[in-house]
Amino acid sequence: MAKEFGERGIRVNAVSPAPIRTELGGGLTPDLEAMLAAQTALGRVGEPEDVADVIAMLLSDEAVWINAQSIEVAGGYHV
Repeated sequence: MAKEFGERGIRVNAVSPAPIRTELGGGLTPDLEAMLAAQTALGRVGEPEDVADVIAMLLSDEAVWINAQSIEVAGGYHV
């Protein structure tokens, strides 16, 4: 996709988040959140803003040379 769309000046990237604190699926129980947080290098689960900030950066003019990438937004999950 990145090559095909790149010919038209369109960049294609993927954002792959690890566990994020949301209400999707009923949210995280305190025990599940603690277990997931313990598995990240940063010691917490992600916030929606953590993922949104990466997406906003990818959409900015500062990311014009980033293409065909899968960017893990995971806080060091399973490092």
